[in-house]
Amino acid sequence: MNVLLVGSGGREHALAFKLSQSPLVQKIYCAPGNGGTARLGENVAIKDDDVSALVHFAVKHGVGLVVPGPELPLTLGLANACRDAGIPCFGPTEFCARLEGSKAFAKEVMLESGVPTAHFAVFDDYAQARAFIEEKGAPLVIKADGLAAGKGVAVCETKESALFALEQTMRDKRFGTAGERVVVEEMLTGEEVSFLAFCDGENIAVMPTCQDHKPVGEGDTGPNTGGMGAFSPASILPKADYPAMAEATILPVVRHMRALGHPFVGVLYAGLIMTASGPKVLEYNVRFGDPECQPLMMRLNADLAEIMLACCQGRLNEVDIRWKPETAICVVMAAEGYPRDYPSGMVISGLDEAEADERVMVFQAGTKVSGGATVASGGRVLGVTALGENLSGARERAYRAVDRVRFEHSYCRRDIGKKGLKWESSSQ
Repeated sequence: MNVLLVGSGGREHALAFKLSQSPLVQKIYCAPGNGGTARLGENVAIKDDDVSALVHFAVKHGVGLVVPGPELPLTLGLANACRDAGIPCFGPTEFCARLEGSKAFAKEVMLESGVPTAHFAVFDDYAQARAFIEEKGAPLVIKADGLAAGKGVAVCETKESALFALEQTMRDKRFGTAGERVVVEEMLTGEEVSFLAFCDGENIAVMPTCQDHKPVGEGDTGPNTGGMGAFSPASILPKADYPAMAEATILPVVRHMRALGHPFVGVLYAGLIMTASGPKVLEYNVRFGDPECQPLMMRLNADLAEIMLACCQGRLNEVDIRWKPETAICVVMAAEGYPRDYPSGMVISGLDEAEADERVMVFQAGTKVSGGATVASGGRVLGVTALGENLSGARERAYRAVDRVRFEHSYCRRDIGKKGLKWESSSQ
């Protein structure tokens, strides 16, 4: 069958990498794609938010499966439009995608389904939100309700910083219309972990845990980004605890959405924080994380296309999903200045040299092919991903590969996975 993969990041290159290994897949189209997806299929000049053009292309080219990578096309109803056209789509409907598209909606679902989360209040009036913060004090977390590319959350240690974040979000429109409504919630402390599951509307299959690194600077300093690296598994949540965690954080939402008449199909991603009083959900995403997808695809030892089709057809429980026992880690190489202003157009070299190690893949994100060369075109440029027998071995291999890749004004964190080493050493 032909597959239409929607998106242009490192996540999409990783999905294309895994889909290309399936005997079910004849051709991969990627809209709009990047320099990496162009190696595995055909890039199509359609933006990921142009739902009608995506569906029209899928019908015209006999696409048998649509795979949305980012959240935006899902919140715009791509799965609904595919369903109306009779095309399987591995992703939730517009209603279910509100779990990510609206933080207020997600919090309400958590409250109604009994999922442990932070205490919160929702405001669409600036004066009322300000009065609440003045009365409540700090620490608090201010969240733009809508999509803000992973950057709409402000963790505020003081009342002054909370009021400043509120003003930036609601009055200065830093995140556009996404900040017209805000969620103000208690600040939770602890280590974060990403817990994802394949879903077919009723059945789920959990994936190995991951740990993301959001801040741009080493030691988790500086502004938040889309993610500077990730590793899997995250030993802070042992495999033996997966069933209980799924029962507490994934299954209640799947059951709730089904009861509402909107079965959830695709990937449900719970962003957890391991607090002193137990795990709690910070947020839900309705797709693979980026960069969490990269190490997960390196570890997946099963047919991704088969899994996705089974989810679309409500038979996930019939598929055997296996994972490699190794650890995988992704180190993001970004353009200097990201997530603010950054240069572009730099020629990238050393990709083949890095991938000479068969346990390394360089997933391209902000890249394009120009004049026969691969050049940087975005903030997060590459995701150098490696497998190892353990976390320390995977880190060593990944950073060795990073040093083989070269482009001007490149930057990466040199401490990706470091905080996971303490769990590794404690289990030995």
